[in-house]
Amino acid sequence: METYRLHPGDPSSPVLLHVPHASREIPARVREGLLFQGEALERELDLITDAHTDVVAERAARAACVTPWRFVNERSRLVVDPERFPDAREEMRAVGMGAVYTRTTHRQPLRPEPPADEHALLDTYFHPYAQAMTRAVADRLAATGRAVVIDVHSYPSHALPYELHGTDRRPPVCLGTDPFHTPDTLLAAAREAFAAYGDTAENTPFAGAYVPLAHYGREPRVSALMLELRRDGYLDEPVTPHDGLAKAASALANLVDAVSRDGGPGPA
Repeated sequence: METYRLHPGDPSSPVLLHVPHASREIPARVREGLLFQGEALERELDLITDAHTDVVAERAARAACVTPWRFVNERSRLVVDPERFPDAREEMRAVGMGAVYTRTTHRQPLRPEPPADEHALLDTYFHPYAQAMTRAVADRLAATGRAVVIDVHSYPSHALPYELHGTDRRPPVCLGTDPFHTPDTLLAAAREAFAAYGDTAENTPFAGAYVPLAHYGREPRVSALMLELRRDGYLDEPVTPHDGLAKAASALANLVDAVSRDGGPGPA
């Protein structure tokens, strides 16, 4: 069974909405390898899951004039985190949150260190996901001559102990950028699209934008932006949506339309 789902959009759309952290699903065999279960695990899922970001992306896709494509992770990031580097390049390994987490949001043990099943988890979940995402981006390039990856995330209104930059400013909207893959035109379009939703800031408290490694730093036709919604803007934290969700979806639809309508950003 696939651990992700690619929802087709309009063939002419270059936009790929990527939703990596919305799921709470953990296969039984993976749960068996975790050091706590039951209510404690559910509480951790409340904190670590970007709740309802898949709904934000779905509603935005329905509202957009040109339907974007959506790539949605159907497994919890506690299985593997598809956006981490799977090796020593990943700075979050310092707090036990590399591609395979060994620590929780409060830095408590989640798996044995090192996890005995790390390679199996990477082979079963991480690498197939990365390959599928690479194909999805390559398909947008082949079909439209460009690809725009918009990563849809959320983050808590108050910093959690695992955060490396928890003392940084926490705006309603954090826009994560990459010096190679995020042109000024894409950043400006995002700021305009979310102006009615709330203040935006760049790379605080989270930074960077996801691009498949096959394209990362190599393919200027691939643009990327990370959208981080502060959770109190669309949730009664930790997980209960409120009216702000519709507003977030509308702003994201506006961004999708701007990228599609304007012919899209070029290389940085």
